[in-house]
Formats: sequence, structure tokens, C-alpha cells
Amino acid sequence: MKHKLAIIGFGTVGQGFCEILLQKKEYLKKKYDFEWSVVAVADFAYGNVYNENGLDVEEMVGLAQKKEKFVKDAVDWETLELIERCNADTVCELTFTDLKTGGPAVDHVKTALASGKSVVTSNKGPAALMYPEMKKLADEQGVKFMIEGTVVAGTPIVNLAEGPLAGCEISKIRGILNGTTNYILSEMEKGLPYEEVLKSAQELGYAEADPTGDVEGYDARGKVTILANVVMGAELDIEDVACQGITKITPDDIKFAKEQGKRWKLIGSVENKDGKVTGSVAPEMVDLSHPLAGIMGATNALTFTTDLLGDVTIVGPGAGRIETGFSILTDVLAIGKR
Repeated sequence: MKHKLAIIGFGTVGQGFCEILLQKKEYLKKKYDFEWSVVAVADFAYGNVYNENGLDVEEMVGLAQKKEKFVKDAVDWETLELIERCNADTVCELTFTDLKTGGPAVDHVKTALASGKSVVTSNKGPAALMYPEMKKLADEQGVKFMIEGTVVAGTPIVNLAEGPLAGCEISKIRGILNGTTNYILSEMEKGLPYEEVLKSAQELGYAEADPTGDVEGYDARGKVTILANVVMGAELDIEDVACQGITKITPDDIKFAKEQGKRWKLIGSVENKDGKVTGSVAPEMVDLSHPLAGIMGATNALTFTTDLLGDVTIVGPGAGRIETGFSILTDVLAIGKR
């Protein structure tokens, strides 16, 4: 029996996920007995399409790469109607992130869950702003709300806490949650000023034309909120997480840290102290002996402080077409196994 998928948002992540499905189709069937079909896709640029027996995914990826609209199997349903009426088992919500309102993603997720469909998402909006509500709705419907891709792309963070670290009490999570700022701080160690490094980051595609979400720490704050609520079982609002970015760090600050045997990192932190969970994002001077100090460039890393294993640090990519697409695959496979 094929697992039927709907993909909402056919941009970088959606196309990357589909490329993985196509590339690993036989492997997934042989290794996991997992067969799939994509029955619905919604995208504001390419249009909404639906075929209960499965769409031609390879053709759609090709059309999207050429920036051409979908014609075959096109429907005039709005996205919420498509989510509700389609015969998908799982809806993959891969639209743009809005950490202020949750954007259309919140409505997409609610509609999918309410109609008895599991949801897999890399969108931080619903997870950071409304995780307890979404989880409750999923539980009531007997489906899943899976969010591995919302924190550090495909590097297993949420799944690590719920899987291999199960049984450990996690008292603290600290780490580098934003590759753009880590790249900037790494380059500033070469003596370059912030403005020059930011421009380079934009040219390389690490930073957006408007880099505010990264450099002011807002992206990391969303991830900290998710970690606090999902891993620590808190119910923090995103505004509860203290947030400071890297825009005020100067070459002199970088030099001072070097003299102290330390290195600047933008650190996202969640801590459970005496039953109270707090979160923060701020630049810190990290001792060079700490594993996080050696993480350079656009790489991400997190250290989990546990009662049974002590500190466990995981390092991996925090963004990317295939990397984030992989996070969607892992959650979809987990749902398929169930």
C-alpha cells in the first residue's frame, strides 16, 4: 500500500524532497518497504494540482526548475480546500516561514490535522508559535505533527532527543542554530569588518537580501522556542525567549576574545533549572576547549547536557535543499513505519 503525500509549497525544500524520493525510490522500497505517491501539490507560483492516483513528480520537478506552471491535473481549488479534499495520508507543509503570525502555514497545518492527515513540516512558524495547540489537535485526531526540519535542517535534533537520548534527562541544550551568523563570525576572525562579511554572505547565498531574521537572532529564537516546548515540555511563547543578535560585535571584540582564548558564537540556549524552563539567544565568548568553539562557517551544532551521558554534541548542516529535504523524508518514513 502506497503512502500518499501532499506537498504544500514547491520551492527549494519541496523540490529537494521530491528529488530524494525519485532518487531513492527503489532503495526506500527495498530497505523500508516504503512506497509513495504524491497526490497533491500546492504552490503560489506553479499552481495547485491533484490526482488521487498520483502525480508525475519527475515532470513537475522539471517544470519547476524551468519556472513553468503546472498544467496537467490542475484544479481550481484553493489550498485549504485541496488539503481537506485530497486523499493524502500525510501533508508536507513547506511554505515560507513567518515567525510573527505563522503565516498561511498555521491554517495549512490546522486544516490537515483536522481532516485526519498527519503533518510533516520544516516551517518554524506553526512549531514555534503554536506547538502545544498543534500537538493536541494531532493527538485528538490520532495523527502526527512532525517537525524535525524546523531545527538545524536534516541534522537529527528533535529525533535525537526523542530517540537515542530517550531515558536521559536533558537539563540544558546550547548551540549554534544559525549558519549565517556563524559564517559571519568565522570570517570576522580574519580581521574583516561586519558589513563586508555580511555582503559576502549575501553573495554566497547564506544571507537574505534582508538579513534581519538571521543577524538579529530571530531565526535562532524560533528554534530555541521549539526546543524548549518540544524537548523540555515547556509552553514558552516566542517573546519569552530573550534575544540579541551579532550586529554590535566589532573586530575589536573578536580580537579581545582571541586574547582570552575564546571565540564569539551566537548561542541559542534552553535550560531546565528546578523545573523552570528558560530560553535565550545571545553572542557569547566560548572557550576554545569547548566543542562548539571549533564549529566554523555555516555549520550548526548543539550540545545536550544529560544526566546519564554528560554532554553530547551533534554537528551537521543547518540548511540546504537536500539537507532539509532529508528531514522531511525521515519524518515521513517514521509515520510510514507506524
